[in-house]
Amino acid sequence: MKDEFEKLAATGKIEGKHVAALTELAEAGCCTHRSWGFGRIKTVDTVFARFTIDFPGKPGHPMDLAFSAESLKPVPKDHILARKAADLNAVRHLAAHHIDLIKIVLHSFGGKATPDQIMHSLVPDVMSDDWKKWWETAKREMKKDGHFIVPLKKTEYVVYQAEETSLADRLLADFRAAKGLKARILVVAEMLKSGNDIKDKAALATEVIASLNPDIVAYQRTQPAVALEAIFSRDELREAAKLAPAADEVSAAQVWAQDGVKFGPLVEAIPSAKHYRALESFKSANPDRWVDVLRSALNFVSAKLAKEIAGLLVENGKLDLLKETLAKLINQHTASTELLLWFGRERNEDFVDILGPEVFRAMLTSMERDQFNERRSNRLRDFILEDQGLIAELTATADIEVVKDLTRALKLSPVFDDMDKRSLLARLVKAHPGVQSLVSGEQTKQEAGLLVSWDSLERRRAEYQEIVEKKIPANSKEIAIARSYGDLRENHEYKAAKEMQKILMRQKEDLEAALNRARGQDFANAKTELVGPGTIVKVTDTANKQSETFTILGAWDSDPDHGVISYLTPIAMALLNHKVGDEVEVESNGAKRLQRIDSIAAWKTEAPAA
Repeated sequence: MKDEFEKLAATGKIEGKHVAALTELAEAGCCTHRSWGFGRIKTVDTVFARFTIDFPGKPGHPMDLAFSAESLKPVPKDHILARKAADLNAVRHLAAHHIDLIKIVLHSFGGKATPDQIMHSLVPDVMSDDWKKWWETAKREMKKDGHFIVPLKKTEYVVYQAEETSLADRLLADFRAAKGLKARILVVAEMLKSGNDIKDKAALATEVIASLNPDIVAYQRTQPAVALEAIFSRDELREAAKLAPAADEVSAAQVWAQDGVKFGPLVEAIPSAKHYRALESFKSANPDRWVDVLRSALNFVSAKLAKEIAGLLVENGKLDLLKETLAKLINQHTASTELLLWFGRERNEDFVDILGPEVFRAMLTSMERDQFNERRSNRLRDFILEDQGLIAELTATADIEVVKDLTRALKLSPVFDDMDKRSLLARLVKAHPGVQSLVSGEQTKQEAGLLVSWDSLERRRAEYQEIVEKKIPANSKEIAIARSYGDLRENHEYKAAKEMQKILMRQKEDLEAALNRARGQDFANAKTELVGPGTIVKVTDTANKQSETFTILGAWDSDPDHGVISYLTPIAMALLNHKVGDEVEVESNGAKRLQRIDSIAAWKTEAPAA
């Protein structure tokens, strides 16, 4: 093409200075434009002096040759972009060979590229999912290969070098070059990850441990958290290399024994991945007081660390002490937002007897208290809004009056904006319809009281207690256990337990409403001038002359075999307030009959009762 472009320059269609750039573009066949991105040159038109280029979203785009020479950059045929454009399937097949594909990408970027640059070159064209897994495998292979420098930080370059270096030599070089103990700990972590690929572990570990020990001494008092983390890394490296500890090296117990060391802040300063190791080391160093220290620290640490502390206490048979601590903090409304955040997320069967409306009250109190804290966090508030089942579960066994108090507290709380507050109140109403009037502000007309016998009232109260004290707590345990089985979308045990929860909650609400209306009566000395509750009524069917006797008692009394009926039944309602001799139309079994009242007597205590 160079000859063709020189002819165009000779005829004045292009300038001579553009010949070299155009020749390079035509031979490459691919290019990039700063605004339109990657393009493939489809045709070169020497008559009209222009290229036809396919850009993303601009296929068959014509470009003047002179403009092309100044605005386009050639992309070599072996560049990852050109390879994808020429044969994407071939590049996808190459993804199975991690190192070969990485070499192509690095070569495209001049021999080095950041992990982000590599990812953007391959995703989503070459691989649409599982990039993280692919990249982890690629890193392991590059470390073993010996030609790659794989950085610890994402912002640094992956570099290909012609000269091969062993993994141990490269890691030692990184360790020697690392500035500060924190940086050295990161390199040791890489050594531990690559342990299976290092041939002479003992030699590497000996040098590294010899360098770490003086650093640990230097950091022991000024930065105890870093020193403790280094001790853990050193001990893991020694164990992997099967080396004996040095006689004079600093131990974790010595760090914990220093004056002025505060348990909570020290552990929080250690990466969360090593929290459990730190807790175990404290337990070993303080066998007599570790339980009390951990319980005291619960209210002053992050939710993540609170989970680790609770886990260690439970593992060591201290569940009752943990529950005692939690119950005290919750009931006194002194629990921190971080502790309540962990507890709200956890809420498993171990804590069923603590989980209740008071937990939500404590959450409101802690968030209100944090409003005056400059470093307050919104994590607990966000969790409450996101967890759709939290409020219903915490108030499942609560008395309706307790739920009403909680509703009032939520309405007055300043920690939620109006929209979020309405959402939470709606959840309360859904779980407890009895608080609807409080939420809407409407005063519903109080329903009439129910006249009930004392025996039937006691039976209903016992039924209510059975649901609240036994059935609902048992169902809560079933839900917690089912939740632990995993994926809730396919968890049939969880769905069945949740459905039973709805049934129990509806029964509880209905019984509460009925018991609130109930008015116990003994139905003694009932007046007999008119039919009313507490009377025995004898009637005769005027058509067939058959007689019947009804004992009319309370709303929950029914014994048809002995003629005992509730005053709310259709027959009783028809007879009420009528006197002897009256003929009353009564509907029974779908048919209307005319009944004459023959006698009205007071119900006696010895009369049959339900």
